[in-house]
Amino acid sequence: MDVRRKTSSLLLRNTRNLGERMTYSTDLGERVGWVQRRCNDLVRNIEHFIHGKTNVVWNVVVGLLAEGHILVEDVPGVAKTSLAKAVAHSISGTMHRIQFTPDLLPSDVTGVQIYDSEKREFQFREGPVFANIVLGDEINRASPKTQSALLEAMAERQVTVDRVAYALPRPNFVIATQNPVDQQGTYSLPEAQLDRFMMLLRIGYPSPEHEVRIVADAVARRLPEQLRPVTTVEEMQQMIDVVRGVYVAPALQAFIVTITNATRTIPQLKLGASPRASNALAAASQARAAVDGRPFVTADDVKQMAKAVLCHRLMLTPEAAVQEFTADGIVDRILAAVPVPQSPAGV
Repeated sequence: MDVRRKTSSLLLRNTRNLGERMTYSTDLGERVGWVQRRCNDLVRNIEHFIHGKTNVVWNVVVGLLAEGHILVEDVPGVAKTSLAKAVAHSISGTMHRIQFTPDLLPSDVTGVQIYDSEKREFQFREGPVFANIVLGDEINRASPKTQSALLEAMAERQVTVDRVAYALPRPNFVIATQNPVDQQGTYSLPEAQLDRFMMLLRIGYPSPEHEVRIVADAVARRLPEQLRPVTTVEEMQQMIDVVRGVYVAPALQAFIVTITNATRTIPQLKLGASPRASNALAAASQARAAVDGRPFVTADDVKQMAKAVLCHRLMLTPEAAVQEFTADGIVDRILAAVPVPQSPAGV
């Protein structure tokens, strides 16, 4: 009789737990659906000015939802800065732009202590990094000393001045640009700085039909600053919270680690992806699933985000560079070789 009571009690408790999980899953699905709709609005607004680069725009939105910083690298004149501005002006929050130059000082980015003669004390004056959206234009033109001022801000969401830590506003996104062609007067970003960027994106030249629309915008004197915001920072924070709840099955977590670990064993690479890259790939996959309207991550989400998240973190050996190996090609090989979890969600 005692055994029956215990068995009945256990079944009842398991049924209640299952019901709670199903209710939570339904609620999460509704919240993810809301995120998907808000992201569609955001992408459409950005594409009022950025024409023909839907995949790039979606990746930027994924980076924002995953609380990752974005580095946009491409040749001059392909709307790198305009993309960053269009994103910033589509969100109703604080936005500061930093034009990186060789004479820029770290305090010009983070802020500085100023003496108040009336109060007879030093007061901290916040730098432009204290904003919801920070546009870092031509970041590789700043000196390494100034570039390093962003390390703490991007990784820990705070700035330390005179041993006092100042928290940055949430959310806090850095969207930086750099030109890989004109290297005169530039300083290559060190690996530690590159690793702070969740994704590196390249825009590329537009198609002729889209370039006609770009010329029409120029003739009409349209600017990204004229875009009206379609969401607020409060909504962005809510969307970020929803994305954090997207389910990543243990099998998919192992799938991600297998991919990043493989980059550390490739003979053509002298530097593979760090554990930070594994975390970034998992977070980007969660955001990718959310913008597709799913409350769980699939292997396809991981594969879609792998190149944008991993390639800029990989360093080829000199021999591999001479043999024309590329980080993109190596990641493709790894993705083709790593077994995919059998369950669609990797459960």
